[in-house]
Formats: sequence, C-alpha cells, structure tokens
Amino acid sequence: MDLVARTEAGGYRERLLAGAVACLQEKGYARTTARDLVAASGTNLASIGYHFGGKDALLHEALADFFERWIARVERTMFATEPAGPREILERAMVELVDVFEELRPELVLFVEAYPAALRETALRERLAEAYARCRTVGGDMVRRALAQLDVEPPTAPEVIVSVLVAITDGLLLQWLLDPAATPDAHQVVDALAALSALLA
Repeated sequence: MDLVARTEAGGYRERLLAGAVACLQEKGYARTTARDLVAASGTNLASIGYHFGGKDALLHEALADFFERWIARVERTMFATEPAGPREILERAMVELVDVFEELRPELVLFVEAYPAALRETALRERLAEAYARCRTVGGDMVRRALAQLDVEPPTAPEVIVSVLVAITDGLLLQWLLDPAATPDAHQVVDALAALSALLA
C-alpha cells in the first residue's frame, strides 16, 4: 500500500491536526518540532509534507481549525431556539465568546502565543488574517440570518458589528488571562454595550 492510500485509510490528516493542537498546547508555537508532531499524532514525517506541505503549514492549519470550531460553536448556540429579540441574540453570542474562556484556556493561550510569531512570519500572519476574515464573513451571515428571523434590519454592516465583537472578545481574553476575577462576563458585556448605545443615541 502506498503512502497516499495509507494516510487516507488511517485518517492521518485529522490525527496530525489533533497532534498539532496537543503540541501547541504543551510546547507553544515556537518550540513545537516536526518530530513532536509525529510522536503526538502517531504518524510519520512524510505525512506532514503530503497533507500540509510542512510543519509550519500544519501548525497554521491547527490554529485556523480552532477558529472554525469556535465559530461553529457560536452558531449552534445562536440558533438553538427562536430568539426573543436582538438582545438575546447578542447575549447568546457573547456567552460563547466570553464565558468559555476557562474551558478553552489551552487553545486561547496558544492563540495568544501565535501573535508574536505572526508579526515576523508572513505565512502565519496571512493565515491568521484569513481566519479573522472568515470570522467576519460567517459572523456577518449569522447576524443577517438572526435579525431576519425577527424581521429587523441590521443597524450597520454586519461584518463591522462582528469585527467589533471580535475585538471586544480578544481584549477581554487578554485581560482574563492576567486577571480572571476582574474580567466582565458575557451578561456584563451586553449590559455595558446597551448602556453605551443609550448614551450615544
């Protein structure tokens, strides 16, 4: 059996991604080696090149995969049941963006650790930028879909709304990693946004 057949039959791609996440959580972005990835995934060096083109591309894909899983989680919660109004839509989203920090801590730490590397590595910077762009696109579609259920027009471009919510999430994440007790939860965030909106109206 050739390499392609073995990797497809054994699900090597998925195992490599899972191994990459495990290595990133344990060692961080800069310290993870190709041999670490092979050991964690139970695969081989050739499979990294075949499925991803190299170690760095695999690590980048693992980070992007985390974004995808987080986006899917937000979407499931937002549309689990019919929302009562726009505020409930926002609260559902913020619960999955903010109140999950403790649960997602290992992934969030490696995500933050990737930022300094991205400032110097073009490929990683571009991959993270693509992940953010996908957040804006998919999130914008979620906003349109959710408001359409309520027969409400978006107050501004949905992608801009999502970009601001992502910025709030990123900022709160950094605060939480340093001082969890002092970081607002999702309900407090929505209250603060509502208060600001009333002041600016």
